[in-house]
Amino acid sequence: MKRTAFPAFPALAGVLAVASGAAVAELVAALLGRPQAGTVVVVGSVLVDAAPTPVKEFAVATLGTADKPVLLGAIGVVLAVLAAGLGIAAWRNRAVGPAGAAVLGLVGTAAALTRPAAQIVDALPSLVGMLVIAGALLPLLRALRPVVTERTRRSVSLTYPKPRSLTETGDDEHDEGPGAGVDRRAFLGAAALVGAGAAAVGGIAALLGRSSGAAQVRESVRLPAAAEPAPPLPSGIDPGFVTANSDFYRVDTALTVPRVDLASWRLTIGGLVDSPVELSFADLLDRPLVERVVTLNCVSNEVGGPYIGTARWLGVPLAPLLREVGVRQGADELLARSVDGMTVGAPMAALLDGREPLLCVGMNGEPLPLEHGFPVRMLTPGLLGYVGACKWVTELEATTFDAVDAYWVERGWAPQGTIKTASRIDRPAPFAPLAGGTATVAGVAWAQGRGIRAVEVRVDDGPWQPATLLPVPSVDTWVQWRYDWAATAGSHTLAVRATDGTGAVQPEERVTPFPDGATGWHTITVSVS
Repeated sequence: MKRTAFPAFPALAGVLAVASGAAVAELVAALLGRPQAGTVVVVGSVLVDAAPTPVKEFAVATLGTADKPVLLGAIGVVLAVLAAGLGIAAWRNRAVGPAGAAVLGLVGTAAALTRPAAQIVDALPSLVGMLVIAGALLPLLRALRPVVTERTRRSVSLTYPKPRSLTETGDDEHDEGPGAGVDRRAFLGAAALVGAGAAAVGGIAALLGRSSGAAQVRESVRLPAAAEPAPPLPSGIDPGFVTANSDFYRVDTALTVPRVDLASWRLTIGGLVDSPVELSFADLLDRPLVERVVTLNCVSNEVGGPYIGTARWLGVPLAPLLREVGVRQGADELLARSVDGMTVGAPMAALLDGREPLLCVGMNGEPLPLEHGFPVRMLTPGLLGYVGACKWVTELEATTFDAVDAYWVERGWAPQGTIKTASRIDRPAPFAPLAGGTATVAGVAWAQGRGIRAVEVRVDDGPWQPATLLPVPSVDTWVQWRYDWAATAGSHTLAVRATDGTGAVQPEERVTPFPDGATGWHTITVSVS
């Protein structure tokens, strides 16, 4: 009778070996100052780029800003399953171990080198991780060699007239005979050592990421005062008109926040221009800075959604820079490139039509947060973020829409994303229980660049009633509105619609965000006692 030991230990060996390799890859990436080159991150980034638009929209709508941790967690689960399979296969045939490690390493290397902003050094984390996987798997599997005690030796001699020694049986066959097993103590000792090493290396990599030079440099930046500060907000507005940095939405494809070396960072402006230019961060700060309060929203925002915020932005006006470099006739797109390779294409006409696009260096009185584009991001009032608000920007290229499709346009989104007229009910919350009597219904409406002329509220199927508009600093921000409702007992549906400065009324028809932004009236249901 021939038995094979239950493969739980070999599976664990595979998981620990691959975890060690992944942890070392993250550490190498952190030491290189290229956290985006870690194996798990680059594979995740490739998956993000390859995901169909409906999948991306579902992830953003369902998971919000948790989409990236969930994706990384899912990759970890799949990797653990593959690692367990590798451990079992290598236990049965030792040649599989190095081969499987090589496959994992080469997949990570290929993913790293095909990223838009890849450098040759980005291959190193996955290659080192590959060697660690192979090196860690071997001693773990050696610890699983069968052992034969005196008791099992007697059993073997009774069962097999001519028993074969373990050496004759061979490691690959694992013909253990009745009662044979593995040295659990030896294996668990080796597994504990490898697991502790992986945890320690992963912890060091995480600490290096948190205490990165970019974070320290950002804290040391002292922004000059604005040559044109934004006027004080008008009196009478509700608290929360300006969104705190910590509450401002974040929607992007970066699985790790890019860590930019400020000393070597440069912004190049070129393409179809007469005089290309390269600017350092100090060069930008030497130019006159302006401060503007602007509302920014994402194309992924559903009707009534949270992906919109208003901030006090400090930056360099972009239009004068474009005039200085001399944009040539026929260039109708400004393609912005991020340090992580993301591209955003803004209509040149929108940048030169009198609005104030900015190269922002500050947000709400402090340098840009890392996750919102430090050291510099682009912001264009009246345009959705995917066409006018590139984060971590490092290059601006004057080109044409016929010649180049930006990242999201390649995936079917509209080339020009003008913000649509929209409104939202913030109070009361959906399904909130209310007491009878006067209840305040309040929210925001926006149509950046055109402004909001009116907001109306409807209760059930009744007539539209005008809401009170609170003061605003400019047409580039949202407007707060308020409506006093004489609430009666029962379940009620509240709806809101806005009219922009041109007289256009927000359409009722519900349209999903793809391909150029959602439309429709925001409605909620409440219960009045």
